Amino acid sequence: MPGIELIIIIVIFIFSVVFHEVAHGWVAFALGDSTAKREGRLTLNPLKHLDPIGSVLLPGFLILMKLAGLGGFIFGWAKPVPVNPYNFKDQKYGSAKVAVAGCVANFSLALVFGLALRFLPIIYSIQGVSLIFLYIVQINLILAVFNLIPIPPLDGSHILFTFLHKRADKFKMFLVKYGFFLLIFLIFFFFQYIALVVLWLMKLIIGISI
Repeated sequence: MPGIELIIIIVIFIFSVVFHEVAHGWVAFALGDSTAKREGRLTLNPLKHLDPIGSVLLPGFLILMKLAGLGGFIFGWAKPVPVNPYNFKDQKYGSAKVAVAGCVANFSLALVFGLALRFLPIIYSIQGVSLIFLYIVQINLILAVFNLIPIPPLDGSHILFTFLHKRADKFKMFLVKYGFFLLIFLIFFFFQYIALVVLWLMKLIIGISI
């Protein structure tokens, strides 16, 4: 992979993750929680959202591995936007609404740029633009699909916990306790299935085989 292409992927990834986190913050603010706003996190400035490990060390290490021909994919995360669910006007479904907001934001970006690729053929005549659009679609679909998995700390777990019955508290505690290990296992052994879902969605949106 050429260096410039790798840089483009990193930039798209960072801004897509930031967009995801800001969406959480804005929905939380709309529901009555101003925690993210008070801490200056309702901004698309990536410097406000970078996590030393998830945004710098881990992606940097994986990039070096990839350049050396030893890595498969680049992975990372931003600092979660601070949210206080006790401030929500909707105490029953507020957490689920905030959680799903990030995934909806990524799906929306993928849809806008994917439909542009589908219905604006002029994009393909501008060198490099179609590839950038394609990466925007792919990365945002990966973020959306991956975050919907109901394993802590992913957004899908907050959605699941909102609808779990009280009798499932033991199951909830199990997921909270072992979620990190389940997530690592999932990434290394089942990520190819997530990739298949993403490719199917890309074909559905863009209208061509990838």
